[in-house]
Amino acid sequence: MAARTMHTRSMSGVGELDLRGGMANVVLATLASAVGFWAWMIIAPLQARYATEMGLTEGQISLMLATPVLVGSLGRVVVGALADRLGGRRMFTALLLASVPGVLLVVVAGENGSFGLLITGGFVLGVAGTIFAVGIPFSSAWFPPDKRGLATGIFGMGMIGTALAAFATPRLERVVGYVPTHLIVVALLLMMAVLTWVLLRESPAWRQSTEPVVPKVVGALKLRITWEMSLLYAIVFGGFVAFSTFLPKYLVTIYPDDVDVVGAGTRAATFAAAAVVARPIGGVLADKLGPKLITLVSLASLVALGYVVGQQPAEGIVAGLTFILLAAAMGLGMGSVYAWIGSSSPPGRAGAVAGVVAAAGGLGGYIPPLVMGATYDPVSNSYHLGLWLLVVSAAFALVLTGLLPPGRERT
Repeated sequence: MAARTMHTRSMSGVGELDLRGGMANVVLATLASAVGFWAWMIIAPLQARYATEMGLTEGQISLMLATPVLVGSLGRVVVGALADRLGGRRMFTALLLASVPGVLLVVVAGENGSFGLLITGGFVLGVAGTIFAVGIPFSSAWFPPDKRGLATGIFGMGMIGTALAAFATPRLERVVGYVPTHLIVVALLLMMAVLTWVLLRESPAWRQSTEPVVPKVVGALKLRITWEMSLLYAIVFGGFVAFSTFLPKYLVTIYPDDVDVVGAGTRAATFAAAAVVARPIGGVLADKLGPKLITLVSLASLVALGYVVGQQPAEGIVAGLTFILLAAAMGLGMGSVYAWIGSSSPPGRAGAVAGVVAAAGGLGGYIPPLVMGATYDPVSNSYHLGLWLLVVSAAFALVLTGLLPPGRERT
């Protein structure tokens, strides 16, 4: 029995704490995150419908896709600090409930053809995107330091919600209709809110922070680890969010004769699933081999694969495999970067650091869709310039990572 019992020292260093039940709590938090991510990304899979019915320009489409990402990114800074103060159970429940009005606004906007209301709905849906900043400190507290890459990797699989949004939303819209599709997501949000309130519990190792939110965020911003990991996460997670959001639009534009809206959604779902599977692998490998090495592998792969995507390979096996490998590389990087944070953040600062880093990652996903829309070349039907910016950014982050010391030496 003793061999099967997990123990770790509390954050205050006093006594031994029994962390049994950690996996069940992390899995429930992951499911809650998946539903939140579905709501966060619910506009993108139906962007063709909105563009056609509302007569949107390339710039308006990019703004429509980017608005939830921007709000979800900036909100993570405050939400991460609040997670340290209020705990995961309260924050998960509150964020799931607060996401419901956003989905309903999108329904009304779509039914009435109102672009302004759609942007408002996307703004409110940004709340759902902040849920990630709650789960990282919540999951980390349930595992000892040498297992936190695994913990954050498992929670990171909640990104499967982006795959659900891309795969299920257009299919449900065809089968049951536009309004019922969104009501299904509302029902899932309400159900998960009830489950997290009733079943989720805080880790015995968690200690409530009494520090006000603003000083806590400012304190996190003074840490070097925060800025370093923010830059890296803006590349790996930002790239993932950008491609998850913009990929359906990209595929329909670049391969109009080969990919329809549903097919684009399927490919976007496959892309997201590959990143979801790779993320916990990146966390586990970071625990065993060190987060720096895995991050270097991730960024080097992004440089190579970003270049291949920029060549616009023919639709089929080559293009599909390239996007899957690109997603897997991003997933590895996401897992390793947050393992780096878990092993290097000062006690009591994990939530604030995670919030700032998550915000940077979200902002990394906000800018590319706008850049892609602004740099699209209708003559050659290409996004070459936007993709080259990905390659250059990943190359810069690769060099920076090579100059950083390994994670566990930086606590």
